[in-house]
Amino acid sequence: MLRQNNLAIVFLLLSLVYLGSSYQFPDIEYLKSLPEKYDSLLKELACKDLTKRSQLVNCEILMLSDDDTLLTDEDLALEWLEQINAIEVEKSYQGSIAGWNYATNMTDYNQEVKANVSYLKAAWGTIKTKQGRRFDWQNFKNPTLYRIFNFMLRGGKFDDSKQRERYNYVSTEMIDIYGKGQVCRPKGEKYPTKEMKPTTKKECLTLEPELEDIIANSRDYDENLWVWKGWRDAVGRKIGELYPDWVELKNVAASNGGYADEGQLWRELYEIPNDGLEEMVDALYEEVKPMYKQLHAFIRRRLAEQYPGRVNRYGPIPAHLFGNMWAQQWNNIYDIAKPYRDVDIIDVTDAMVVQKYNQTHMFRIAERFFVSLGMDPMPDNFWKYSMLVKPKDRDVVCHGSAYNFMKDREVRIKMCTEVDMEDLYTIHHEMGHCEYYLQYSDLPVIFRSGANPGFHEAVGDTIALSVVTPNYLHKINLMDTITRSKEATINYQMKIALSKIAFLPFGLMIDKWRWQVFRGNIKPEDYNDKWWEYRLKYQGLVPPIARSSKDFDPGAKYHIPSGTPYIRYFVSFLIQFQFHRSLCKEAGFEGPLHECNIYESKEAGNALKEMLSYGMSQPWTDTLEVLTGKRKIDSSAIKEYFAPLMEWLEKENAQNNEQIGWGMNKIEDELELLAEKLWEDEYQYNEEREWWY
Repeated sequence: MLRQNNLAIVFLLLSLVYLGSSYQFPDIEYLKSLPEKYDSLLKELACKDLTKRSQLVNCEILMLSDDDTLLTDEDLALEWLEQINAIEVEKSYQGSIAGWNYATNMTDYNQEVKANVSYLKAAWGTIKTKQGRRFDWQNFKNPTLYRIFNFMLRGGKFDDSKQRERYNYVSTEMIDIYGKGQVCRPKGEKYPTKEMKPTTKKECLTLEPELEDIIANSRDYDENLWVWKGWRDAVGRKIGELYPDWVELKNVAASNGGYADEGQLWRELYEIPNDGLEEMVDALYEEVKPMYKQLHAFIRRRLAEQYPGRVNRYGPIPAHLFGNMWAQQWNNIYDIAKPYRDVDIIDVTDAMVVQKYNQTHMFRIAERFFVSLGMDPMPDNFWKYSMLVKPKDRDVVCHGSAYNFMKDREVRIKMCTEVDMEDLYTIHHEMGHCEYYLQYSDLPVIFRSGANPGFHEAVGDTIALSVVTPNYLHKINLMDTITRSKEATINYQMKIALSKIAFLPFGLMIDKWRWQVFRGNIKPEDYNDKWWEYRLKYQGLVPPIARSSKDFDPGAKYHIPSGTPYIRYFVSFLIQFQFHRSLCKEAGFEGPLHECNIYESKEAGNALKEMLSYGMSQPWTDTLEVLTGKRKIDSSAIKEYFAPLMEWLEKENAQNNEQIGWGMNKIEDELELLAEKLWEDEYQYNEEREWWY
């Protein structure tokens, strides 16, 4: 033990030198002390003044009665919650430090600390929940009090400490596999042409930025295939070995909390009666699906022209050709998709390079946008602690994330930023999270969240809809002139649609797949086959090479090993246009919705701040109504935004006799046919088969 402690001390000292004096360590001793220190908190509050009749009654209930006798005193509940909130602030802060340290320095030590902190937080959570359940909260008259208890006592729990330890291990291990994944090739070659020997000099590439850069910029079919397959081989199968355990443990915890499965627990956050979220999102997707199918048909033709003999003009598309590792957004193939090739492209990356932008300057540009609306600048600690550039000397989780430390308005962003327009957009998205954190920072911890999970994702993207307008880019000197022609408008809208419309079915299908996994309707041996069945059904995509049940392609997407619910992004991509339309009205904008830029509008900023300030303190339908005047998600806003492009696509596809769709009447038969006859070393097709409609 002494030797281990000495090694830990040496590591801490080295870390201070290695990472700088700004490095922080979680207070493990504080977390350890919570269960013992506050185990009797409720009894102490109830029994502190027995001269009061109400306190005498409360004390007797706690001291003399069994757990089935509940407390009805709402004043006691408020006093207890005030103490609990103070503890939750500090607990959340320590947990955030541990999570941040591991994500920005993926050492075994930080992994162990993170797991230990998670265990200690759960131990405290058990004490808190046990005390909370002594209240008859379901009959409380105070609606805020009722809401706090409702959300505080929701969720899963582990009654067995060994299960909790196993869950912590599996969760951390999957993230570790993902974060440290590499794909190697012989030095000087695009991709291996034969099996590499141990003596081969290798160049090993990480997901961000190397692999993502290749798949974004290469137009070599086989190089992209190597990247696509390599990443899934590097992380997918390893994560797949752990994933069934993770699902089982999540369902155990959910069942202990009174839920049918983990999926029901996730959906509960949307507060839709009778577990109606799935029905709601299915109906919303039916409203926007025609937009996606028009875009899919057009892009399929362009890809068939780009890769002759590789893409079936009438069927699904190989999934590695979209400039994105997961084919979730297609903006990186704008050069292929550009409707009017002789009209200037809207991409200010070159201008950013010429003007010597760096990563910090890009974040300052985003901050300036929010401040122009009358919102908050980033606190000093943001600039002190955030990771804005990928370190060269350690492994990190590059996936861009915003962190709320829940204490003293401390927020951070972790991102391996590149100087390009795409990351300028992403920065506004992540800083939108931070602005949301700041606006609700005075609420009780339990309410410091988005009105529903989709709200949080939508805020930054709502701002970014202004950021990508030629008007705004001209204002900040990244565009010399603003071109307002029909051709320029269609090109501009195509650029945005490749990110927004292309994403919609992907944003839906991930959790549609996971909900079925949690329900037990998809078994581990069928995980991968069903994954591709869903991708074919919703996106019209197929894998570029044969896949088997031994593969686990879902694990190649960060949100699967991290256990992050994904339907929030689908919701976000719809409500952000609803937010944008309402903010444009507040700004007094008149004109086509896609041209609106709310930069420097204090009126729009005030309306946005009001909506954000509610956090999760009221049902999301109430919060939506504050800004938009409506209580339901309305797909008409995204349709209005893309109306010019949709009109153009419909005419263009009709003129070229494009087939709208990819043959979804016999999914299982077609998948079997693909597996048995059409896959060899890469995806092939029979142009004469009439199997698509």
